[in-house]
Amino acid sequence: MAEKTIPLLPCRSELIEPLLDFYTALGFGTTFHQKSPYAYVVVERGTVELQFLGMKEYDPAASYSGCYILTDDVEGLYEAFRSGLKSAYGRIPARGLPRIGPLKDMSYGVRQFLMTDPTGNSIRIGQPISDDGSHRPLPAETFARALHLADLFVDSKEDLPGAVRIVDRALAQTGKRPTPAQSLRLLVLRGDLAQRLGDDETARSMLDRAASVAATDLPDHAALAELTEEERGAVRDALARLAELGG
Repeated sequence: MAEKTIPLLPCRSELIEPLLDFYTALGFGTTFHQKSPYAYVVVERGTVELQFLGMKEYDPAASYSGCYILTDDVEGLYEAFRSGLKSAYGRIPARGLPRIGPLKDMSYGVRQFLMTDPTGNSIRIGQPISDDGSHRPLPAETFARALHLADLFVDSKEDLPGAVRIVDRALAQTGKRPTPAQSLRLLVLRGDLAQRLGDDETARSMLDRAASVAATDLPDHAALAELTEEERGAVRDALARLAELGG
């Protein structure tokens, strides 16, 4: 007998329709929609099924609920979801509710991105890139450690202020300097965080600095060739995010 796990997620009752609009934009179909005696909906996309229970007093901003979806084509889903959201909203929502985050390699062996729906549920979509799903050891080097921890705070714990503190401490270092690749990643991440937190002035400053690093220190394939394969992948993701954010 085959088993299947189906997440049951909360939803503020009056946000049922915006919720369905969001998942429709992602290519989900509504297979069940109950309005009374309480709101309850089911959406499906391929083998993925999500169920939502309407709650009158539920606060999306305080939500900790969510689920993880594993796929063998995270790149394809990322592009499809972004395209669907842009068509539905006229833009790709990067902050507030709903939103979709960047695609990146995580230190626990998956390549993933995060979405948050209109009612605050975090949907993580990832593809294993390693047979080892445990966290990698914390790097000893200052800036590698900062990037490792900041990525976990942003895209696993979803603690944006905590990530800001980590990145700011790294950027404030005076006795040490990050490599160009590390500097690019730190600045793009800090700009991304500032934008998500509504600090547009800091976001613009950080993204301008990141664009300068990209143009002067990492302008060609020769500079990237000196990096490890993992570092090159991280730089490519940072450059892609910089372009998305308008840097």
